[in-house]
Amino acid sequence: MFIYEKKLQYPVKIKNTNPRLASIIISQYGGPDGELGASLRYLSQRYSMPYAELKGLLTDIGTEELGHLEMIGAIVHQLTRDLTEDQIKTAGFDTYFVDRTTGVYPTAASGFPWSAASMAVKGDLIADLTEDLAAEQKARVTYDNILRLSDDPDVNDAIKFLRAREIVHFQRFGEGLRLAKDKMNEKNVYFVNPSFDK
Repeated sequence: MFIYEKKLQYPVKIKNTNPRLASIIISQYGGPDGELGASLRYLSQRYSMPYAELKGLLTDIGTEELGHLEMIGAIVHQLTRDLTEDQIKTAGFDTYFVDRTTGVYPTAASGFPWSAASMAVKGDLIADLTEDLAAEQKARVTYDNILRLSDDPDVNDAIKFLRAREIVHFQRFGEGLRLAKDKMNEKNVYFVNPSFDK
């Protein structure tokens, strides 16, 4: 059950349009390490987690990632609002514009649309939690790269908030992996085919 609070997790108030920057930031909306994939990954992985604490962790972070998706959408929208034809052409935003106008569409900065193939759900708690640690680091690196390319203080403020949350999520998944390994000592979760251990 979800309850939607009608405000962004962190305010996004961008004064200046910048379609070139929007075409880079869109990767965190629908790119391979973006917020859409993260939210669906965690909200899908939770079903096979055998421990309530880890199921809760995945639900909490997966839900927060939906809020981050909304923030990225707001950033892209504000960077592309009220564009002139000259701005669209000059910024190289024309290839996106011709297909999407200024709609926020889940795609990577490279132009490849979002695909479920970019998210991992294995059903094995060690594999999934290890994937989640890597996913958070990859998202943090993408935010680092955006900050290297952006000179807009309004954008950078929101991106720095999102980057900091990736670090917190990485730490929480690390704690979750330690918890899983401790509990595995009590109960072998690989009980389906113990002959692998022989």
